[in-house]
Amino acid sequence: MELKDYYAILGVERGADLKAIKTAYRRLARKYHPDVSSEKDAEAQFKEVAEAYEVLKDDQRREEYDTLWQHRNDPRFNSQQSAGESYSAGDAGEHADFSDFFNSMFGQQRQRQQNRQPRPERGQDIETEVAVFLEEAQHGETRTVRYSLPVYNLFGQVVQEIPKTLNVKIPAGVGDGERIRLKGQGVPGSDGGPAGDLYLVIRIAPHPLFDVVGNDLEVVLPLAPWEAVLGTKVSLPTLQDSILLTIPAGTQAGQRLRVKGKGLSGKKHQGDLYAIIRIVVPPAGDAASRELWQKLAEAQTGYDPRQGWGKK
Repeated sequence: MELKDYYAILGVERGADLKAIKTAYRRLARKYHPDVSSEKDAEAQFKEVAEAYEVLKDDQRREEYDTLWQHRNDPRFNSQQSAGESYSAGDAGEHADFSDFFNSMFGQQRQRQQNRQPRPERGQDIETEVAVFLEEAQHGETRTVRYSLPVYNLFGQVVQEIPKTLNVKIPAGVGDGERIRLKGQGVPGSDGGPAGDLYLVIRIAPHPLFDVVGNDLEVVLPLAPWEAVLGTKVSLPTLQDSILLTIPAGTQAGQRLRVKGKGLSGKKHQGDLYAIIRIVVPPAGDAASRELWQKLAEAQTGYDPRQGWGKK
């Protein structure tokens, strides 16, 4: 039985992708279509092109054909082909006009596929983001999550999206980027297969006061110049409450004061809170205020805040 070179028939390389195969088929099908072609053997050429396309467009058929072509010079090839030549016209179905080789190889395969029971397939997993406030992530809250289940046609295209709503308990201590798995809440399976899962990706919304660095929190703490110089006690907000923070004398702008255990509750350890000092200079004010600043400047004649600055 003749083993046809389907790649040569379509005029494509053996490594051609599906797009190139489709393009070649459409070009040749237009060229040899019996209704438009004036060539004597147009119908035979058209059938040959269609046969080649039927094999090469299907991944499984193409793989089997490539294996046969690779072993076409093996003496066992002809004997195996002869053993598989028995088929009926009914097996060929829509491919009855194709060559004996095609129907011998793929007609019976198609019949076996039709007789085979469908296998249950698991549904697709879905991933969606959920925005939560820092306090919700820290203490745990129940959130309403809305998402859509895609419905696919036989060609794998989304033809419909079914809205779905779930009330989900956000576990305490969850971090930004963490994924929460909800088993069986994804796309339903086919042929009795289980549904896929829904994965919620946590996104913690920016907080107006705190910045999150891992399990630690940072907050900018404004101080007056005299508070930084003399030291003081100030009220400092935390996620849980407010505490009285001691400011040491001589505190510098940008200095980080650590408050242990007032950060985020992580799975492995409790984070800390860092107060980052910002010195806020009051407005110039009246003449009396300016006089006091002038006296302070005169008293600090030996102090140069830029000593050594800008030198290499």
